Amino acid sequence: MLFLFLTLNTTLNAHNFSFTYDHFALEVRDLKSVGDYYAEVLQLGEIPHPSEPEGFRWFVIQGNTQLHLIRKNSVPREDPKSEHLCLSTPDLKTFISHLNKIQIPYRDWPGTPGAVTLRADGVQQNYLKDPENNWIQINNAPH
Repeated sequence: MLFLFLTLNTTLNAHNFSFTYDHFALEVRDLKSVGDYYAEVLQLGEIPHPSEPEGFRWFVIQGNTQLHLIRKNSVPREDPKSEHLCLSTPDLKTFISHLNKIQIPYRDWPGTPGAVTLRADGVQQNYLKDPENNWIQINNAPH
């Protein structure tokens, strides 16, 4: 009887909503250099801020997914690689050629320069840093 009550209660209180990824916000000190990095190295398209362009730079990653850079006078940093923006491309090899051509260093998860990590699920990934040392993972995970 208790099981039936809990099941019915859970069903009646269930919500019918789901999420899509909207944006990643990142605090930076030098909005120009960090914004230029995302525009030039990652080749993200810049979009206008809807109300206050001063102190913000917004970029489209794909579709409606965005990156928001927010200028702050002080941004605490410890270098946590586990905190990162992750972008996926089906052509990681071409992206790595692009990084090599414009001399942008990248590394694998352990930190070996110019290397790529092969995850247990077969996804390849590498890591790079923007001008303020924020970590970015680029991988070839299928979506």
